[in-house]
Amino acid sequence: HVRPAVLIVQKCGSFKSEIWLIKGDKRVSARSIMNLLSLQAPRGTHLKIMAEGDDEREAVEAIYKLFEENFGED
Repeated sequence: HVRPAVLIVQKCGSFKSEIWLIKGDKRVSARSIMNLLSLQAPRGTHLKIMAEGDDEREAVEAIYKLFEENFGED
């Protein structure tokens, strides 16, 4: 699960907004590989994406697209 976490962190670098992933009642910064790994979210886990800032809509859409495209894996 490290590769998807790296891709998320890299994508977050393109935005000014704060970006979080949420699993249940746990919310972590999407800018930290360690935080993302701490979610223990294998494929199929339901996550929420949340962002706050000037480019929040674009940030959420970009992170969602990573998931939608299965992080470039087939």
